[in-house]
Amino acid sequence: MTQLSTASLATAVHDATTQARSAIGALAPESYAAPSSLPGWSNAHLLAHLDGVTRALARQLAYAARGERIGFYDGGVDGRNERIELGALQQPAALATRVGEGLDLLDEAITDIPDGGWDAATSFRGDGTVTDCVKAAWREVLIHATDLETTVGLADWPAEFSAHLFDFLSLRVPADVRLLLQPTGRQPLTLGEGATGYVVTGMEFDLAAWLAGREPSGPVRATASADGVDLPGLLPWPSGLAPAR
Repeated sequence: MTQLSTASLATAVHDATTQARSAIGALAPESYAAPSSLPGWSNAHLLAHLDGVTRALARQLAYAARGERIGFYDGGVDGRNERIELGALQQPAALATRVGEGLDLLDEAITDIPDGGWDAATSFRGDGTVTDCVKAAWREVLIHATDLETTVGLADWPAEFSAHLFDFLSLRVPADVRLLLQPTGRQPLTLGEGATGYVVTGMEFDLAAWLAGREPSGPVRATASADGVDLPGLLPWPSGLAPAR
């Protein structure tokens, strides 16, 4: 995958936060309590999570700029989950305002990354860098903006974002599986080195969505030995596996 420059990556995240604000603004108040596309979460839970993770990432960047490290979430995973449950109880207008403030903090923290600061150490996933945090911000913001199912769709995912997800989510391919992804109109790429091979075809953003555990907007089909088969199962998100970037 062609690596984005730090300037291009920063611009991509700023674009994603703009899309997220549009998606949140288009969410009707009565839809906050409705089930989201994520199992067990309402749209309000999804937004409370987005608020928490954007603030956590902004904090990582701010501390890294001072040469310091701090835990990702106060109280760890339990603290994160408690704040999501409490945040989801807010009135829609108050929650939307708070999420917007979190997005602002993230934008400011990325803009303030000092020259030469992109390799600075953070506590993200144990030993991540500032660059890892900014890539995580890109994923969290754009994917969850899409999850709201308002103004942002899979077709709005830039090719660079799909390519990033192919790289990041390659850890979801089981050890015994090899995937030949064939995006429509794009060069194929292989994920995994297992003995059981599948060819998976579809639009680039739909293949990325499938790898991300989201419902593709169009057909995604798998074949093995030239026969149509069910799509192979995937492992958990990398955060559910051994720490890796």
